[in-house]
Amino acid sequence: MIHAADVREWRNRDVVDTESHKIGVLEAVYVDTTTDKPAMATVRTGLPTRHRLVFVPLDDAIAGPGYLKVGYTRTLVKQAPSIGTDDVLPAEQEEAVFRHYGLPYEPGAAGERQLARR
Repeated sequence: MIHAADVREWRNRDVVDTESHKIGVLEAVYVDTTTDKPAMATVRTGLPTRHRLVFVPLDDAIAGPGYLKVGYTRTLVKQAPSIGTDDVLPAEQEEAVFRHYGLPYEPGAAGERQLARR
């Protein structure tokens, strides 16, 4: 089980897939706005001059010394919706991230976002 208190320590850790192949480096963690628990992370991928941030769920993630292992393959993660390194995920694109991984998207009753960056 991953605890929200550990989130600050995760930045700049390597993110690896189910086979321990490096996907990229953890940039930020997004929490579920209804539970305040870590739900997604952005992973910095690409060439040094052309980085982008891809989203990956943290539901089956395991924190290790210097890495975070996610429950998805590198190929699936690299095909996920992405944003630029200085961008913010637009509210209207949030559902696409969940859909990419086959996860249910549940915005708040008044349409509030499901994810918030920490």
